[in-house]
Amino acid sequence: MQVQSYLFFEGRCEEALEFYRKAVGAQVTMLMRFKESPDPIPADKVPPGSEDKVMHASFNIGETMLMASDGFAKGQPTFKGFALSLNAADQAEARRLFDALGEGGQVQMPLGKTFWSPAFGMVEDRFGILWMVQVPAPM
Repeated sequence: MQVQSYLFFEGRCEEALEFYRKAVGAQVTMLMRFKESPDPIPADKVPPGSEDKVMHASFNIGETMLMASDGFAKGQPTFKGFALSLNAADQAEARRLFDALGEGGQVQMPLGKTFWSPAFGMVEDRFGILWMVQVPAPM
């Protein structure tokens, strides 16, 4: 069994996918727009003018697959009560990932040494997703 994250970007999915491609090397493995659905979608389920919005996408960051959609394309995604965690190979990679994810976002906890990691920080990206970036401590 696997648990996978599904992120709803409320109309900003394609922008988010491009941002993650540049920031963390995400690779989009599948993307389907509402207009490409093999089954007609009821008009009350998709806002007018959303035919080109992303109905479903899958993307990989490293070995992890995530899924995403524009959802109801209301314009403002809200992500509360969770964070995505990235393990970096070393402090230089942690800094690069942290800075890239923080572009246009907000630092919640600066990247620095903690008792469990030589480099740990928390940053909310421009879409409102909280990321925890860390270098795992040697055992």
